[in-house]
Amino acid sequence: MPGRTRTLPTIPQADVASHNTAKSCYVTVGTKVYDITPFLEDHPGGGDLIVEYGGKDVKDIMDDTASHFHSESAWEILDDYLVGFVATESVMKSVTDSTHPADIVPLPPSETGAEQLRKDGVNQPLYENTGMSCEEDLSKETDATSDYRTHKFLDLNKPLLMQVWRGGFTKDFYLEQVHRPRHYKGGDSAPLFGNFLEPLSKTPWWVVPTVWVPPVAYGTYLSSQGLSTAGLASYWIIGLCIWTLVEYVLHRFLFHLDQYLPDNRVGLTLHFLLHGIHHYLPMDRLRLVMPPTLFLVLATPFWYLAHAVFFYDWNAATAVFCGGIFGYICYDLTHYFLHHKTRFWDWVFKTELPMTPPKVIKTT
Repeated sequence: MPGRTRTLPTIPQADVASHNTAKSCYVTVGTKVYDITPFLEDHPGGGDLIVEYGGKDVKDIMDDTASHFHSESAWEILDDYLVGFVATESVMKSVTDSTHPADIVPLPPSETGAEQLRKDGVNQPLYENTGMSCEEDLSKETDATSDYRTHKFLDLNKPLLMQVWRGGFTKDFYLEQVHRPRHYKGGDSAPLFGNFLEPLSKTPWWVVPTVWVPPVAYGTYLSSQGLSTAGLASYWIIGLCIWTLVEYVLHRFLFHLDQYLPDNRVGLTLHFLLHGIHHYLPMDRLRLVMPPTLFLVLATPFWYLAHAVFFYDWNAATAVFCGGIFGYICYDLTHYFLHHKTRFWDWVFKTELPMTPPKVIKTT
């Protein structure tokens, strides 16, 4: 996954003001500096109008609807040309007074500045596919309004499933966006259905063993009535091994078969419901394990399949099925705790890893 850095330089006010021609035209909005030279010919009002404001702040004229209305798209286009930050007197005074100047403005991209940025942890790789630079970014709250305005995908404040259904997204766009992780405000769960089905989509981790361990234990007991201990163990372990194959096949040939995913709203919506939401909101602790209702639907065919394959012995088929379900329980809990785990035993055994606050990459 190729990385790219996005640390931007500070530019002196006088330097910004000198870029006021069609060959090199800078404008500012507050402390942000934009090199809009490539956009001059594409500006609906003509490039000459922009050059008039070359080297100057354009916020007032951008906001002036009487002069020319600028939509949100215009502001988004402007963001594509961000090249740095203007070092105004007030900003430079803050930098001078601060003991951590790099927290206020990025340092210039000189060898000395780059080295200092590396020491401060500011110049981190920003990965293009995910829009993130480190693991801690998974837990940084996503600005729902800004995210929707920028990517035109899903509004985290509204029920997600119907947005996928009605969005008219192409498969390529959907896959690109669903694999860019978001984190819902406050660590809560984003709305999926927005109606009475909502509670069925949220499952605390402890529900999985609570609901499924008793049936597995009971089924194993019933099987033991018609099998020897060795036979019961053998069939049960066969079921456990079959689960590992089923899990691989589901992920390899269903959940992650992007190339063959149907390019229509039915295929995309089903993908999002069954697996895509996990990639989209990977730190949603209530959607990391499978809801019992959904698992019951998915597991029922395997009950009949087990009894069709091991038709010669009901007890053997039941033992195989119970072993498989136990494998699922272990998988789902392992999956959950790889994302969310308590540090209790780390405290007990003094094995805690030092957790330092994540550094903020200065891109705006």
